[in-house]
Amino acid sequence: MTSPPQLDLDASRPEPTATGRSRRAYDMPAWILAAGLGLATIGFAIEPPQSEATPTLTTPSFATSDSNDRMIAVTGIDVTGTSVLYVIDTIERRLSVYQADGGGKSTAGVQWVGARNIDLDFAVDGWNDKSEVTFKELRKQLDARGVLPDSAR
Repeated sequence: MTSPPQLDLDASRPEPTATGRSRRAYDMPAWILAAGLGLATIGFAIEPPQSEATPTLTTPSFATSDSNDRMIAVTGIDVTGTSVLYVIDTIERRLSVYQADGGGKSTAGVQWVGARNIDLDFAVDGWNDKSEVTFKELRKQLDARGVLPDSAR
């Protein structure tokens, strides 16, 4: 019985750039943007099969996501039928949103919708929260019962 081939891990390491930092393909936000926009374009082109029971005014639901150690890219189709790409930088805690429109040369394109630093968003206990019980009320109830975890005190 033969053993599996051994990988030379040093050979797979990328060469450092002029700044001394190793550069990998997945470190490139442009790569993620291109891949996400490609997936969004494919999603825009896909139409669900029509049948007698399927209304003709439905928007196809198609979404995909991918991530690495820094970025998360999520694509989907909004209620107007436009392909949308959300890119989240998990290290810098930033969000950027893009729309891709299909069609002919004069109507096809990519539009940057907006960007946001989401760092403080995670520090808020609730905003536009339609829950029956607020975070503070729930914390008070759980603390009164003695079941509140130490990390939530």
